[in-house]
Amino acid sequence: MRCAPRLHALLSRALAFGGLPPPPLPRAQLQGITEPGAASRLGAAFIARALATTGLPAPRRPRALQVQRITEPGAASRFGAAFLARGGFSTDASAAAQDSAKPAAATGGEGGDGKSGKSEQGDAGKSVRRGPVSWLSFLLLLVTGGGIIVYYDKEKKRHIEELKNRTSAVKQEPSVGTAAIGGPFNLLNHDGKPVTQKDFFGKWTLLYFGFTHCPDICPDELQKMALAIDKIKEKAKMEVVPVFITVDPERDTVEQVRDYVNEFHPNLIGLTGTTDEIRKVARAYRVYYMKTEEEGSDYLVDHSIVMYLMNPKMEFVKFYGKNYDADSLADGIIKELKGHQ
Repeated sequence: MRCAPRLHALLSRALAFGGLPPPPLPRAQLQGITEPGAASRLGAAFIARALATTGLPAPRRPRALQVQRITEPGAASRFGAAFLARGGFSTDASAAAQDSAKPAAATGGEGGDGKSGKSEQGDAGKSVRRGPVSWLSFLLLLVTGGGIIVYYDKEKKRHIEELKNRTSAVKQEPSVGTAAIGGPFNLLNHDGKPVTQKDFFGKWTLLYFGFTHCPDICPDELQKMALAIDKIKEKAKMEVVPVFITVDPERDTVEQVRDYVNEFHPNLIGLTGTTDEIRKVARAYRVYYMKTEEEGSDYLVDHSIVMYLMNPKMEFVKFYGKNYDADSLADGIIKELKGHQ
């Protein structure tokens, strides 16, 4: 009851400062000043009096259904905004006043009972829980995927172990037969005498196919052959006959071959022949060769770089490529010789 006179006095001073007369306040109304909505009704009366003094039309009295809602939180703001809009004030101000009342309405919901807010929160919680992927389903997915990976890894290891066991269980049996390398031939040696494969029976023979005009590969291979022959004789006290067969019969005559083989080793035997005879022996020993034309009669011959070790029956035993040096070639041949004794 003591707050009402003070409020009336403050409002009267404010109105008087603005040139407006103070509002009358009968003592009979002081009793209800503290009732819910009293401030809104009092404010409405002040605003109506102020508008009437300035020449503006008084606000329309709310209907009976609206009187009940005038005591709700934010009612004064909405009511005042309606008066300002009716009086011709800026609509932005009224809109701002209406917006200021929205949080309270959202908090309490329609009718002030708070049921609408609770239902919205419940619906929001339900929508989250009813999403396409929940934490539980995501966890189950991880566990299932991990189990599949572990199972697959175990099966893979088991399969590898089975393959290893099967491989180790296979018995190593001796190879059957020999490669189809070698055969009869009729050629001329570097002294011009006819030579066949039978002339080498009872001796271990090391054959190499090349040509005398070879710039670098053939000299290197023949030098390696000569060194290996000497090492074999020194280490194993065994004789191996080195043989050079040309793949360039057009230029490698008997005289040309003789001069050529004498440069590498005194025991090296050089063989040549006609084009057909060379083609036949090269085919029997699976030797590739092809003449490459360059300028006139000066050409090179592309050919296989292989040495063939033949046993005393002139049967193929093993071949040695360019990757062997003199020492490894000698050791490999010694191993084969001792293995066939």
